[in-house]
Amino acid sequence: MKFTTRLREALRPIRDSEREAAYLNEATSLVDLESRQREIDRGRYNRNRSAF
Repeated sequence: MKFTTRLREALRPIRDSEREAAYLNEATSLVDLESRQREIDRGRYNRNRSAF
């Protein structure tokens, strides 16, 4: 892999879908997962979170 390709990949912004998937992956139980899914569906999950 070229250096510039790796650098570009490292600096690209995180997509909303990736952020939501990471949020869902943090669920500790099925109930927690379902609750998180409802939050995303209802727009309660903050999609504008920054990486910092």
